[in-house]
Amino acid sequence: MEKNTITPSFPMPMRGLLLLTGMYTFAWSAFFRYFGDDLLKWLAMGSLSATDLSAQWLGSFGMLIGFFVFLSAFYPISWNYLIIAGIFGKLTLAIWFILMFVPDLGWNKRTIFHVSFTELLWLIPLITIYLRTIKVKDYLKTLPE
Repeated sequence: MEKNTITPSFPMPMRGLLLLTGMYTFAWSAFFRYFGDDLLKWLAMGSLSATDLSAQWLGSFGMLIGFFVFLSAFYPISWNYLIIAGIFGKLTLAIWFILMFVPDLGWNKRTIFHVSFTELLWLIPLITIYLRTIKVKDYLKTLPE
């Protein structure tokens, strides 16, 4: 009797999603890096008069995380540690924004959008893709050389 097994694979759409996540993170972070004051005024919805917040560090860190996630798409099975860096980086960016910027900006529809859709929502595909890389990597270890 033949055993029915399913071979785990890493499909190309997951690579595309890694590329998209990296580019999206890099782009939003570049806005913080280069247009920080204007972006913070827009996020505050007019309730922020004079800002002493520096968004350059947040933007620089986010651009680095976006680059790591983008780079992980080329060899996701071998470079899955870059996906882990992306997961922890997105969590760090969300916590950083909540702790450092939200007290001055306030919770409004724009800050909630930024935290939820720009930082936290991307954790779902990143974690799913990371789990798939682990599954494929374990399968590849079982193959005879």
